[in-house]
Amino acid sequence: MTGHIDGGDAVIAAFNAAGADYVFSSPGSEWAPVWESLARRHRDGLPCPHYLDLTHETVAVGMATGYALVTRRAQGVLLHAGPGLLQGSMAIHGALLAGAPMVVASSESVTYGDGPGPDPGGQWYRNLSVVGGPHVIAAPFTKWSNQAASVHTLTTMITRGAELAARAPAGPVYLNIPLEVLLDPWAGPDPKPVVARGATVSSAGDVEAVLELLTAASNPVIVTETTGREEGGMAALVAFAEALRIPVVEPASAVCANFPRTHELHAGSEFDPDAHDVIVLLNCRAPFYPPSRRPATAKIVVIDEVPQRPHIAYQVLNADHYLEGGVVATLRALAAQAVATRTAPASTEREAVAAAERRTAGTLDPVQVAAALRTITDSVVVDETITHSRVVQRHLQRDDPDSYFYVQGGLGQGIAVALGVKLAAPEKTVVLTIGDGAFLYNPIVQSLQAARANGLPLLIVIFNNHEYRSMKMNHLRFYPQGAAVETGEFLGNDLTDQPDPAAFAAPFAMHAETVERPGELAPALDRAVKSVQGGTTAIVNIHVSR
Repeated sequence: MTGHIDGGDAVIAAFNAAGADYVFSSPGSEWAPVWESLARRHRDGLPCPHYLDLTHETVAVGMATGYALVTRRAQGVLLHAGPGLLQGSMAIHGALLAGAPMVVASSESVTYGDGPGPDPGGQWYRNLSVVGGPHVIAAPFTKWSNQAASVHTLTTMITRGAELAARAPAGPVYLNIPLEVLLDPWAGPDPKPVVARGATVSSAGDVEAVLELLTAASNPVIVTETTGREEGGMAALVAFAEALRIPVVEPASAVCANFPRTHELHAGSEFDPDAHDVIVLLNCRAPFYPPSRRPATAKIVVIDEVPQRPHIAYQVLNADHYLEGGVVATLRALAAQAVATRTAPASTEREAVAAAERRTAGTLDPVQVAAALRTITDSVVVDETITHSRVVQRHLQRDDPDSYFYVQGGLGQGIAVALGVKLAAPEKTVVLTIGDGAFLYNPIVQSLQAARANGLPLLIVIFNNHEYRSMKMNHLRFYPQGAAVETGEFLGNDLTDQPDPAAFAAPFAMHAETVERPGELAPALDRAVKSVQGGTTAIVNIHVSR
């Protein structure tokens, strides 16, 4: 490209080189140079990422998270100064835990009006400055945080950030781009396009040693949280597990669909460490709780590209063997040498659903709701439930990669993450499962506005038990015979006086349903799915029994 003007062009050129499809922005005044570059490129028919104006930082970062989880590619996120970074910090932290790559940027002033060139504005002097710069704020919840101090290094700082974001463990990076750098003249050249990261695998000797251990084991188990997040991860895990007939556990901390739920080797979400002689921790960050809960006799094999997560404050794996190459390549190497010798556990799914129906005749058990969602074909489920998360994980029976994601970090990001997934997979029916408490933590108005404005219809299914159930459960755990049990006064959990969640659909002309009895569930879901497939978001508020 010729006719570069300033640092705004450098930002867009760098995002082009990084392969970003989108720039998600909750805008601030510093981004005028970027907006001017986009306007020029649109006018002249030149390449640039799609730009989305969004009205809340959580929505911008959450959509980038959902999009990255499906595409596995870093996108751009533009926030405003230190305050916008702080407002988006919870969602950025969630992206770090989810392993979603992105380059987040905001700005500061370094001259406060006392330097040459355009006046940055008095707001930077009075209200927006942060001692040490906003990159200091971002350091604890990003992989890498830095300042782009010169327009001459700006493009490389962005492309380097994108490369760092994509490396294991994938996650967000932050770049502070001062307004003066954005306004500085820039003459190019355009940055070199970023290429895909290379693949690695452990040495043949290390792979052989682990294979011998697994072949000799009498009762091994695989425990995984995020293998399905890797390109080809689910298929590689299936081949590995089948080759050695090893059951696979997806604990409650699993963040995505890792192994087909209906497969004979799927062993549910819980396991007894003392019942196994070999435990394979496969992309599993924190397998035991408390961390000191080490198995009595089992050997522990850790297969993970970066097993020691630098963003986890305290992590205990108790490993006996490490295979630290690329997970997919390592699984394929193991499977290629393995011989099938083992048997598989039986499924009890039908019995569980039947038991739920007997337990809550005339009302809706969460198991029935989760099982009913299996009838929605070609769908992706984004889950932000808490007390119902294990029910959703188990009874959705997901068999395909990228068909289930659990929202990471603090509550309030689910709608935005689901919007990002829909943006990346427009042909899919994207379902958000969410509790009534979690729903209220979301920036609901801004999220639904983004859904309507950008043509991203969602099916939002609310598991409504009219309380913060997890609050009460923890109260009972610590004080099982306390004053609250005696008097019935449980604080911090009552949601009976909150507005009907389905009512939020009305201002946006979206479809709304409230379901209270079992016979209403299937017809309501059918109408809601038809609405979503017709292009209109649907909110189904389901009163569940627990």
